[in-house]
Amino acid sequence: MKKSAFLLPALAVVVIGALSSVFIVDEREKALVLQFGQIVKVQEQPGLGFKLPLIQEVVRYDDRILSRDLEPLEVTPSDDRRLVVDAFARYRITDVEQFRRAVGAGGEEAAARRLDSILRAETREVLGSVSSNDILSVDRAALMLRIRNSAIAEANALGLQVIDVRLKRTDLPTENLNATYERMKAERDREAADEKARGEEAAQRIRAQADRTVIELVSDAERQSQIIQGEADARRNAIFADAFGADPEFFEFYRSMTAYQRSLTPGNSTMVLSPDSEFFNYLKSDQGSAASQ
Repeated sequence: MKKSAFLLPALAVVVIGALSSVFIVDEREKALVLQFGQIVKVQEQPGLGFKLPLIQEVVRYDDRILSRDLEPLEVTPSDDRRLVVDAFARYRITDVEQFRRAVGAGGEEAAARRLDSILRAETREVLGSVSSNDILSVDRAALMLRIRNSAIAEANALGLQVIDVRLKRTDLPTENLNATYERMKAERDREAADEKARGEEAAQRIRAQADRTVIELVSDAERQSQIIQGEADARRNAIFADAFGADPEFFEFYRSMTAYQRSLTPGNSTMVLSPDSEFFNYLKSDQGSAASQ
């Protein structure tokens, strides 16, 4: 009885010690075996692991890809237009030994806070080197890549691998919205005024060209008209000359009739002439000027 009473507690101690020396590492984890705070073993593969009971302890770290949302931060781009930026990062613990030495007992939360500081500093530096239009544009993948690449070296010192950095939202500070809208409106008004001025200049140029074309066409038409009229007058005069040469008496008669028509018009039919004036030769005699001879 005395022996059994001694063996049972001893067996219980052995069983408890054996169980406390075994630990299981999940496929989503990495583990460190610590002895008095010092790393004595790294367990990165899933399965069973062993440690000394009471003396050694196991610290587990997540081996999955982790996400971290940054607090909204205000940045000042190169054109001095302040912006409020929301971003998040995706990362994982790649070197658990380096991670433990960098953050100590603070663990993943302490590492996340330090990663926050790194990303905020790199975000301010990268976005501060470009204009706000580049940040607000839809094509800003290059900026996110620059932030990620700039943070890689400092994150590696923590045993972390930065996989991706994304800008979720970029907005103007509330107090700057009205001023920014007014500035944008003024810029659009200026652009509209420039376009209008260019349009008016083009219109004046077109009108001047059209006026010059009209003047040229009218001048050419008048020149041709004068040429045609001159040719017609010359032809008429030639016809008159031929007619006069063919029958001088008929030509004299025609000239007298024309003179009568032009002189004896309504309102101008009173004339004072000498009775023997030759003007009325063709009215006094059917022989005309021949009668006076």
